[in-house]
Amino acid sequence: MKRRNFIQLAATTTSALAAGNLAFGSTGKAPKKELYEWREYEIRFRGSQPALHTYLEKALIPALNKFGVKNVGVFKETGKSEPPKLYVLIAYPSFEDYTTINDKLKSDNDFKQNSASWDKMPADNPVYNRYNTSLLIAFDGLPVMKVPAKEKRIFELRTYEGYNEDAVKRKIKMFNDEEFPIFYRTKLTPVFFGEAIAGPNLPCLTYMITFKDMEERDKNWAAFGADADWKRVLADPQYANTVSNIRRIFLEPLPYSQV
Repeated sequence: MKRRNFIQLAATTTSALAAGNLAFGSTGKAPKKELYEWREYEIRFRGSQPALHTYLEKALIPALNKFGVKNVGVFKETGKSEPPKLYVLIAYPSFEDYTTINDKLKSDNDFKQNSASWDKMPADNPVYNRYNTSLLIAFDGLPVMKVPAKEKRIFELRTYEGYNEDAVKRKIKMFNDEEFPIFYRTKLTPVFFGEAIAGPNLPCLTYMITFKDMEERDKNWAAFGADADWKRVLADPQYANTVSNIRRIFLEPLPYSQV
């Protein structure tokens, strides 16, 4: 009898371990989380935006795609901002791939050739004043970007600042453990969520969601605010004081954007 019970226990344990391995892949590891580089170009007064677009579309994006970056988004603000700004989103497969891919770009002959005119831009006619970069690690709950269909769409980019690191950590937990199902249910369609590891306004997190238009955006945010689960989560003491400031911009993709 003991021997029979032992055999049954061993079989059950083996089946459970096999199921676990199937859930996480053959290596038993969780999927890699993407690293997002978010660039904000401030265009110089009378700077040549077409030159920057040509560089991005014909040189940088093809080179990044060649070395493993599947999706590069390029956006402008809805309406007319002054000074004009251009935004670039680069989704690296992982943190480690960020350095590897950028090293490959430096020595790639195709990239050198395609960016030659950009590199020769005269010093007395710069395109932009400067550009800022933020690096963001994808959330556990959304380790890979969700690229929307190439149809009419707008994007809302939101940055949540915390008064300290623990506040941002608790807000990320709030998203991973509670908010994602509510987002999906109320059609706040995620594109990416990332914890900032470098850039301005730290500590903070940034995420992007997408809509057909502003009317749909307002309707879906209203549904989110009225959701019973959201009201329950909002009242949970463990998530108190997680956001000290919110920054928000509305964006539309350029024709050559891959997002």
